[in-house]
Amino acid sequence: MVDRTLNFILEGKPFKSLGSGRTDAMVSAECAAFELFLEEPIKDLDAFLELFNHNLPQDIRALTIKEVDKKFNIIKHSKIKEYIYLFTYGEKCHPFCAPIMTTILEDLDIDLMKQGAKLFEGKHFFKSYCFRATDNGIYNREILTCELVENTIYAANYFPKRTYILRVRGKGFMRNQIRLMMGTLIDLGKGNKSLEDIKNSLLPESTIKMDYIAPASGLILNNIEFD
Repeated sequence: MVDRTLNFILEGKPFKSLGSGRTDAMVSAECAAFELFLEEPIKDLDAFLELFNHNLPQDIRALTIKEVDKKFNIIKHSKIKEYIYLFTYGEKCHPFCAPIMTTILEDLDIDLMKQGAKLFEGKHFFKSYCFRATDNGIYNREILTCELVENTIYAANYFPKRTYILRVRGKGFMRNQIRLMMGTLIDLGKGNKSLEDIKNSLLPESTIKMDYIAPASGLILNNIEFD
């Protein structure tokens, strides 16, 4: 839809867009970014942004625009991404919650899950948390922040009284990595896995396979920080 809108407002002039990275279907984004390549510079950035927003679909809003050096590559440039995963447990929620919140019907041990989340912080071997991992992947990665906290960001009159967020920050994530981490924490909260299981899954050359991928609808790309 972004490229379609660009093609319309640029009136068929040649362009190329490059996104900062992919997310799974049904994943929301508070912040995303793309790079736009044009043969001629935009004369009035503010006017272009206003026109762009006017023609975008209602579920997309452009926040800012800035000119970058031609050497800048939005994919290769160093950046930190922050994802959050919004969830609740114990009872079925109002259907309006479904697009952005995952509901676990069983009881969860939230305090234990908070301990488990902290185990992901730092440099670890994350092959257990990559969907369809191969022998050629780069699995030694660093997670800067991983914490499970009560939700104070999103509110609605149809939300349950208590909701929670898993907040994860890092320079790069593998396919389904955060959803596999969240799924493991849910299993931990249910009593199906232990803290020791998580510790062992992060050891060098671990062959443990985590297979519970949490639903995509609770995952939100919250921020992108470029160096």
